[in-house]
Amino acid sequence: MLRHYFVSDDLDELEKVENELEQQGFLEPQIHVLSNNDTEVENHHLHEVAAVLKQDVVHSTELGAVVGVIGACLVLLITYLLNWHLSAAGWVPFIFLAVITLGFCTWEGGFIGIQQPNVNFLPFQKMLENGRHILFVDAEPNQELALAAVMESHPNVGASGFGESTPSWVIKAQGNFKSFMKSMP
Repeated sequence: MLRHYFVSDDLDELEKVENELEQQGFLEPQIHVLSNNDTEVENHHLHEVAAVLKQDVVHSTELGAVVGVIGACLVLLITYLLNWHLSAAGWVPFIFLAVITLGFCTWEGGFIGIQQPNVNFLPFQKMLENGRHILFVDAEPNQELALAAVMESHPNVGASGFGESTPSWVIKAQGNFKSFMKSMP
């Protein structure tokens, strides 16, 4: 899948685009609107980006976990090289310290990330500050022509680039979950 970014200053137009894409077979989890004006996005019944995903929580947590793994390995390596594991306590306190190091670094990474905008949306910060809205669509290769046809009929919505998409299995799982929840009594 490939993520397509489009920019517009008209939420009415984006609402039309979103409806047309859904008529072409795009699932709701494939289409999102990123805006600094969440109230208007909600009033137009657009699929907004979740607040937590506007921040860099996921990316920073992953980086924190990598740092944590390195830190945990260093704790265990130093313990082995200095023969601290030969003491009466053995490996247990050092393994516990390694686990705490991993957990702390992961948590700290997420904590730092919640204070920063999502790294994937950084190129659009200036546009968002100027009151524009970003539509992004995750398209399967067989949906590219349908996306191009819909976007061709909306010249006021400008293409703004490509990016890495959410994995297709996640999008399908979200669509299946939403269908399941609608079918529940």
